[in-house]
Amino acid sequence: MARIGINKNAVEKARDTLIERGEHPSIDAVRIELGNTGSKSTIHRYLRELEAGEASLAAGLGSISQALGELVAQLAQQLHDEAQARIDKAAEGYEARCESLGERVQAAEQQAQELAKALAVSQAALAAESEALATSQASLHTEQTRNAQLGQANEGLQARVHDKQAQVASLEEKHRHAREALEHFREAAQAQREQELRRHEGQLQQAQAETRQLQQSLVVRQEEVTRLHRDSERLAMQAEQAQAQLALATTQLQAAAQEQANLLQQRARSEGARSVLAEQLAELKAELAGQGGRYRGAISASR
Repeated sequence: MARIGINKNAVEKARDTLIERGEHPSIDAVRIELGNTGSKSTIHRYLRELEAGEASLAAGLGSISQALGELVAQLAQQLHDEAQARIDKAAEGYEARCESLGERVQAAEQQAQELAKALAVSQAALAAESEALATSQASLHTEQTRNAQLGQANEGLQARVHDKQAQVASLEEKHRHAREALEHFREAAQAQREQELRRHEGQLQQAQAETRQLQQSLVVRQEEVTRLHRDSERLAMQAEQAQAQLALATTQLQAAAQEQANLLQQRARSEGARSVLAEQLAELKAELAGQGGRYRGAISASR
């Protein structure tokens, strides 16, 4: 990684490295060794200072004793090494920080990419939600329109229900009147029929009593005729009278028989009248059943 800024020690180290490799420590070579860091003028200035320092050191060493020169050289080398170690350590820390920052930058870029992807997904989801919201709003408007139509239809149905209820109430009233009239007619017909039956039974009992009396009279007359026949020769006049009485009894018997026949005819007419009443009652029941069927149909239609 390229270094930011240079110093004299870094230039000196780069120059010494080039000299150790047998290369000429030119300005461009030093700059390349420094990682293309620093300006050429600064590198040139540091090289001149190093050369001047080495020249001064060489001149001073000539005037000082060999031991002092070696000590100075040793101290200078020690200082140089310590300074270089501190520079290397600082450079390593700087490079570590740069690497950490680079990693953080890469992580930030990756996070930015992920955030961009998430933003794209969110935007797509937002667009889908917006479309769904528009669809929901359209559906809501449709449902509101439908509810309004259903409300109007419900009001119409309520009005029809009220009308049907009024019709049902009217039919129920008519049905009640018809049922009361039928019940009244049934009671009247029953009373009339019972009265006719009682009258016919009384007439029949009277006719039967008269018939029994006539039969008893006939028996008596027959007994008298028998006695007259036994005494015919001796009681001719009584026989003729008895025959006359017998003829009269026969006539009465025939009249009684005729009256009985008339009573039977009257009974037959009564039975016919009762049949007519039964048919009328059946017709009334059928009409009532029809009205009940129409009433139930009206109720079913109203539901």
